[in-house]
Amino acid sequence: MPEAKKKPTAKPVKAKKEEKEPKVKAAAKKAAPKAEPKATETDKTPTMAMEQDQQLAAKVAKGGSFIPAIGRRKTSIARVRLIKNGKGAVAINGKAFDKYFTTFDLRTQVMAPLKAVGQDTAVDISAHVNGGGSRGQAEAVRHGVARALIVLNPTFRKTLKKLGYLSRDPREKERKKFGKKSARRSPQWSKR
Repeated sequence: MPEAKKKPTAKPVKAKKEEKEPKVKAAAKKAAPKAEPKATETDKTPTMAMEQDQQLAAKVAKGGSFIPAIGRRKTSIARVRLIKNGKGAVAINGKAFDKYFTTFDLRTQVMAPLKAVGQDTAVDISAHVNGGGSRGQAEAVRHGVARALIVLNPTFRKTLKKLGYLSRDPREKERKKFGKKSARRSPQWSKR
């Protein structure tokens, strides 16, 4: 019989704990909005860049007026979308242009066709590129952008052709042959 008396006393204790927990959660919810720090100017710049990337991606996803093109170089393939009536924003693989291509030289390679025809602030670029290294990817995007600009305005063809942005660069790494150290290098010859 003493065991039967202990069991009923244990149940009300659990009920008291359950009653206390919702009060704690409600208090935490009330305190959470007050604890948020105010954003400073330095915090705004990365978020603004992310917002621009999201807006550009949303614009492309909407199926707005864009011109698709494909660019290739070595083993890289770039699917480029040139968005009309833009502000000069460039996104590569969903990232900001300057974060994807970190060197100045690669960034100038990508922007070269746009600057050559004066469209660097008039259109947006969204590209998906894969394969190869960073140099091949940059040149593949450049090739795709140049092809898309021709569709936008056929009068750009003369300028872009003269600069060599329309031709697909066929140079690739030569395969290694058997009996050789690399594509053409022979094993070192020893006299004795």
